[in-house]
Amino acid sequence: MLVEFKILIAILNLKFPFELKDDQLEAVNAWLNNNFKGSIIYSTGTGKTEIAFECARRLAEINYNHDFMLSSRYTTEDKLNYKFRILFIVPRIVLIEQNVNRLVRYGVPKESIGTFFGEQKDIREITISTYQSIVNRLDLIRNSDMIILDEIHLVSETAKEFSKIFNIINKDPTKAILGLTATINESDPRYNTIIRTLPPVKKYLIKDAVTDGRLAKPEVVSIPVNFTDTEKKIYDETTAKISYISRKLGVFDPKRISVFLFKGGYNAKLAKSWFENVRKRKELLSSAQNKMLSVVNIVKKHPSEPIMIFSETIESIKKLEKILELNEISSRSIHNKIPANQRKKILEEWGKKYFPLLSVHTLEIGYDIPEVRIAIIISNSSNINQVTQRIGRVIRKTKRKNYALIYVIYVRDSKDNSTLRMVKSTIDFSDRDYQLKLTQFRT
Repeated sequence: MLVEFKILIAILNLKFPFELKDDQLEAVNAWLNNNFKGSIIYSTGTGKTEIAFECARRLAEINYNHDFMLSSRYTTEDKLNYKFRILFIVPRIVLIEQNVNRLVRYGVPKESIGTFFGEQKDIREITISTYQSIVNRLDLIRNSDMIILDEIHLVSETAKEFSKIFNIINKDPTKAILGLTATINESDPRYNTIIRTLPPVKKYLIKDAVTDGRLAKPEVVSIPVNFTDTEKKIYDETTAKISYISRKLGVFDPKRISVFLFKGGYNAKLAKSWFENVRKRKELLSSAQNKMLSVVNIVKKHPSEPIMIFSETIESIKKLEKILELNEISSRSIHNKIPANQRKKILEEWGKKYFPLLSVHTLEIGYDIPEVRIAIIISNSSNINQVTQRIGRVIRKTKRKNYALIYVIYVRDSKDNSTLRMVKSTIDFSDRDYQLKLTQFRT
């Protein structure tokens, strides 16, 4: 009767059509050996989701054997009604469908999988939801045997609304919790709660996966450009104002400056001006004319190949879309203001009706697009998580893809230099097991 009982537990139907890699099995064992609690930091494209599913399957099996096989108190009916409740929380609605499809593909009965978001309120043995939906239904956390937190770096100290999730988790130290992320800065105080509650139990970063041949080798092409005279004047003026206001306020950290906004008076006006100038400089760096022209040149070099283009602002990608159109290059933009059904259509047409896809954050997390091997980064970013996610989009290895091109377009002698440094540090140029090419173009 053991097999019959077990098969009724949804996750125990899980069967991969492939063998998990040694590093994935090590990650599973590391989590199990840490009392079913901790984070797995795995590069995009190395099977974090499969690790999570296997952790859930193994724990369900352990719990079942412990609760029932070692006890005579439970009747056959008890055993038949036994459930192992899993709550899988993801950052975006589109990832819900992806994970449902993946579980079904791996043998889990679809009728055992529920989705909880928007108007969908279907709670099953395995429920997949978004962080935004869960903060309004914290009982789902309380009533689950295992919680999987995908892209856990998003639940940082700055995401005050999501702190409720950790408040509930911390009230039950025996609950199984698994965090998943491609990268997290363990020294950043914003992640103190995550690191304290779910310490990393296994890491497998981009440099490790490239060295092992699990990911395509990244070839970084750095393209330095200059501001136009007008742009340079605006940049210098905004930078000077930002520095002046910071000195007047006696603080340089954006969080501390934001506090002044709510205090009123002269300092509040200064703080407001500080943020206005930061926004103006950010937009300037994202949409500098020579950056736009460089993108056109790159796209022309790869006329029939899907390309991902990342920027920081919607305004900059709208400007780029118009410039590409003037050069008779069809493109599309995708960002969080575009409805989900429209985004889906845009992605379906990518590589067929058009090739450059312009993105503001939307494609950084969770989308499976393994065939794409070219990324263009035109925006300034000091966020290591963001940079890692962008690189991860194009270095998934396939039979037809052994290397990827990552173009980094930056303005000389500006804050843009930090983006290039971030890309270098993320990939790790010191790795001795592969040659990373850094080419400089003049535009």
